[in-house]
Amino acid sequence: MNKDFQQIEWTPAVEDDCRQLVRLAVREDLDRLHDWTTVSLVPHDAQGGAAVVAREEGVIAGLRACEVAIQEAGARLTWQPVLAEGASVSRGTVVAEISGSSRDLLVCERLVLNILCHLSGIATLTRRFVEAVAPHLVGIYDTRKTTPGWRRLEKYAVRCGGGHNHRTGLFDAVLIKDNHLPAAGLTPAAAVRRAQEFLAANVPEERRRTMLVEVEVDTLAQLEEVLPTGPDIVLLDNMSPEQLRAAVARRNAIAPAVQFEASGGITLATIGQIAATGIERISVGALTHSAVALDCGLDWH
Repeated sequence: MNKDFQQIEWTPAVEDDCRQLVRLAVREDLDRLHDWTTVSLVPHDAQGGAAVVAREEGVIAGLRACEVAIQEAGARLTWQPVLAEGASVSRGTVVAEISGSSRDLLVCERLVLNILCHLSGIATLTRRFVEAVAPHLVGIYDTRKTTPGWRRLEKYAVRCGGGHNHRTGLFDAVLIKDNHLPAAGLTPAAAVRRAQEFLAANVPEERRRTMLVEVEVDTLAQLEEVLPTGPDIVLLDNMSPEQLRAAVARRNAIAPAVQFEASGGITLATIGQIAATGIERISVGALTHSAVALDCGLDWH
């Protein structure tokens, strides 16, 4: 997979997204006022500490986001991860230590856990899909089916789980889906040619070298027409394993450089059969839109 979508690591853009989300989360909890329970019960100079503990088996993601959250919240706390991002944990594993102002620790407890549990849930589900295709040379990719505002963080969590990132947004690739075709009045093959011509005329060569052109097809007949146009990727939507194997055979004979991506209703129960067909990529919206939060909690010292 020499040419690919941009893969999201921890970058200033990801950190900035995190800071903006934390500002909203703090407003949700405090509404520019106070945690009345804590200020009424806990002395302002009280100090405390707690361990962040996994309550179940999974994969950890979001440790760096938690540190940024504490900073952005202005909390007088020290955040000390015990593990690395992407680490596997079992029930009872200490993930991080947090210490400092007891008041700030109580205020930030849910903020930190919400971030950590959500992102770790995505990393955990991703790891399960990655392990399910381990015998095959297939990449597991996310989609744009993300929580608004959380996209870069959720895609970062997919990476922590061993998955790959599909396009970040509409700005970084050409992906011709079925709904584009009636709007443009084109067949999939004609749409690929028009997109290639547009990029050649309007996008600088340096940027064009990294921009992928992908097209969705629903039938093997559409695939036959599309392959000679030479898109980078063909998205094979909702095809059975038998259809996928037939598609791979045609691709290998006509345009072996084109990569295939399977998508549509793929589950842990079916992904093994799909991965065995010879395709290179599988995109799974469930990684981000259906992941269950990993249960983690704070145990006070």
